[in-house]
Amino acid sequence: MTKVAISRPEPNTVLLAQLKSLRDSIPRLTGALVASTDGLLIAHDLPPHIEPTGMAALTASQLSLSHRLATTAHGGGFHEVVVHGSGGYVVIYAAGWTASLTVLAGPEVNVGRLHLESRPVARAIAEELTALANNVKRTPKKNTD
Repeated sequence: MTKVAISRPEPNTVLLAQLKSLRDSIPRLTGALVASTDGLLIAHDLPPHIEPTGMAALTASQLSLSHRLATTAHGGGFHEVVVHGSGGYVVIYAAGWTASLTVLAGPEVNVGRLHLESRPVARAIAEELTALANNVKRTPKKNTD
């Protein structure tokens, strides 16, 4: 049998830098990830005991439910959801229409600071992903006829 290397997309260094900077700026932040709304992992800075692709899928599920709840209750769009458990917080922020930023924090985190630092990062992530999508769309396709 021959081993075949499976190519994975290169991690986006801009997004990774934003996630690491976020973790450095908020005491008690334990990890962060960016996922598409359909549950695909885009980038992560998670502790080793959390499986990134599974967390991305869970994030997408919660995002979908939260969006539906916000739309049904108030007719407006979704911005963020906070899940507070005995072990800490999971906060999911909309990052544009196609992605989300999820942050994990310990129970002692300052939630106000968490929001203050994370919301601009979610907006920056949305802008970065939009720019990437626009660059892909602008790339001309080769005619193979």
